[in-house]
Amino acid sequence: MRRDLLGNAITAQHDATLCAIDDFIEGYLAYETRAERILAAADADPDCCMANVYAGVLWMLLEAPSATLRAAKYLTAAEHAAPRATRREQLNVALLRAWCDDDMARSIRLCDQISDEFPRDLAVVKTHQYFEFNRGNAPAMLRVALKVGAATGDVAYVHGMTAFGYEQCHLLDEAEASAQTALAMRRKEPWAQHALAHVQLTRGRMDEGALFLEGAADTWSGLNSFMLTHIWWHLALFYLSQGRDGEALEVYDRHCWGVAKDYSQDQVGAISLLARFEMAGIEVGSRWADLADYLAVRANDTLQPFLTLQYLYGLARAGRPQAETLLLAVRERAQRAPEFSREVWREVALPGCEGLYAYARGDYHQAWHRLGAALPRIAEAGGSHAQRDLFAQISLDAARRSGRLRVAQQMLELRRAADPHGVPVNAMLAVVYAELGLTALADQARARAAATRRRHFGR
Repeated sequence: MRRDLLGNAITAQHDATLCAIDDFIEGYLAYETRAERILAAADADPDCCMANVYAGVLWMLLEAPSATLRAAKYLTAAEHAAPRATRREQLNVALLRAWCDDDMARSIRLCDQISDEFPRDLAVVKTHQYFEFNRGNAPAMLRVALKVGAATGDVAYVHGMTAFGYEQCHLLDEAEASAQTALAMRRKEPWAQHALAHVQLTRGRMDEGALFLEGAADTWSGLNSFMLTHIWWHLALFYLSQGRDGEALEVYDRHCWGVAKDYSQDQVGAISLLARFEMAGIEVGSRWADLADYLAVRANDTLQPFLTLQYLYGLARAGRPQAETLLLAVRERAQRAPEFSREVWREVALPGCEGLYAYARGDYHQAWHRLGAALPRIAEAGGSHAQRDLFAQISLDAARRSGRLRVAQQMLELRRAADPHGVPVNAMLAVVYAELGLTALADQARARAAATRRRHFGR
């Protein structure tokens, strides 16, 4: 029997199909566009179980309401081929079926079962981490990576997955060590680079982080739009802290927006950057309007809470009527979502969306209250610490704009502890301290921001 590049048995009969399967597996782990070759291979070989499973998985990763319809024909072909397939392949078919049926509890159980029995099925491990990430279950993300570690220590991508699991659990020393292990094995390991950038951001090592990502940029070839735009997104965050506003905007224009404008992750990355730019006092011109043209189709998209929160803000900030439509859809979802996710829609996503909608419309008092109801549990909506920090920043800005200066001062000084020299945090502190009548502290904050700018621009 044939085997894939990780040693798992495969019932593929044709060399071209097996090659496409290997491209999918490594492309999936490495965030490379070659994973997309599986679609043509599945079309050409409808009797190959795993080729069709992986084609279905690829479509499900579209993160759009149409994903299930696009995956359906591949699921049907995989189920037809399953009786002639191995047990691992049959379990993968069952996993794809559960995912397409929106039965996430069963999907997660099947991921665990497959990785227990077949620890080198790393496509399933990656999918399992993706599921847990989307519901904010960081300990599970770490657990699934660690449990296959003994059988997969030779694979750099596993160390990258482990690093990100550690980072999301706030185990930063362990995260950095795992990321460095991955990068020593394979310099072009973007998920490990990404995990290390998270550590540097969390620890306020902004200059180091910018230099690290700038030095790694030559490896960002062949990446899919999510990984390419997202790792540039991280570099933009470092530039923003450093006061390199023009360079941050250039990163947005050249690398974060425009790769795949209709893709979910490209869209939310763009929304997040524009919102952060504006809170830092950077003029973004017509960029919201351009972005909203592609967000309009999201007017009823309640596939994932984390994505929906940002779609709604982007539409509302651009003044598009689809924002109201989406808010109504979220209220409906909060009542009718599957039991597995209903609580997070009702108790986290709904107040969060209402708060973001209020903020975009200038109702800062309402924004503060509704975001305040969501933020203590915002991790349950999914996303990473760095991504979810957008909602905390908006809440902070709502506090300041609604006159809650004491609250804003407390939040800002806590933020400054993690980014002592950051330009945006110190610039906002200068404003808040001035409004509080603490002139000397305002001057100190203003001086810190100016010193950071001089360090990077000599001015």
